[in-house]
Amino acid sequence: MADETPEEGKLIGKVTHYFSHIGVAVIELSENLKVGDTIRIVGGEIDFNQAVGSMEIEHQKVEVAKPGDSVGTKVDQKVRDGYKVYKL
Repeated sequence: MADETPEEGKLIGKVTHYFSHIGVAVIELSENLKVGDTIRIVGGEIDFNQAVGSMEIEHQKVEVAKPGDSVGTKVDQKVRDGYKVYKL
């Protein structure tokens, strides 16, 4: 089990939906997240880092999101529901 613990980053949420035609993941947050933060998405064969360029909640652009929010953000790679999201 210890091998599954990420070397870096704090678990802040999980992917609940992915819109493949626009490359946007919906992330349900358990911690705060803001534009400019670097996130790491891990699941399946996928493990990549990227900066949060912009976020939306209910089609409204936001700079900061809090626990319990579901935010949409563009992602660099295809992701799936259930992938874990870490803040670096």
